[in-house]
Amino acid sequence: MEVIPSRTFSILYVYMDIVWLLALLAILVYAKRYLALLAGAAGAVIYFLVDYGIFYLILGTRSVSGAETAVLLLWLSISYGFTNFVWIWLWLDRDGYALEWSLLMIGGWLATALLSQNFGAHMQTISIQRGTASYHGVMAFLLLVGYAILILINIKHRGLPEKKIPLAWILAIGILVQFSWEAVLLITGIRAMGFRPLIVNSLLETNLGLPYLFLIHAAVRARFGENLKRKVGTG
Repeated sequence: MEVIPSRTFSILYVYMDIVWLLALLAILVYAKRYLALLAGAAGAVIYFLVDYGIFYLILGTRSVSGAETAVLLLWLSISYGFTNFVWIWLWLDRDGYALEWSLLMIGGWLATALLSQNFGAHMQTISIQRGTASYHGVMAFLLLVGYAILILINIKHRGLPEKKIPLAWILAIGILVQFSWEAVLLITGIRAMGFRPLIVNSLLETNLGLPYLFLIHAAVRARFGENLKRKVGTG
């Protein structure tokens, strides 16, 4: 059976989310988390290429009602691409503030959703949805390949616990990031009632990228500090 995620929300949700994104950007600059900021920017681009380029233009599985498609999907891609990649990057940093960053992200999503419902009930309504039958199999394959690479790395380094990749921790990040915003959409009524999108998307969609993001994060952090300067001896 196909999973069809859908959302219905007021235009005020878009405007409030943009304010939240600008606030998050300011917080990252204030905290000097420049690598996380760049990761978020990359995530926004990737999400737009996938959502608008592949889902909408190529596969035709994405539909938008009540707004101009390209503009709405650009906002949507920046919103979730930026926040997801920032959150994942900060979590992979293991800087001791995972709880603080997590509360910030979830609190921002929850506040914008509920405030837009309180004050935007009579404003323009937007509805979006996408089918998944044509690509969830490909996503599952990419997830398998990614985790297989990490498993093989661990097998190669057996007997060297300092080089062992924490697979359970990476899996938890991959599931919980998507689960958090899927749950916010569900409990605030933006997502249509039903738990299949929550479960399937949380296990699959963001999670498929975590093995690759872990390897990218490790490679970047080995060479660059938060000030974006190359570390001594890595040139």
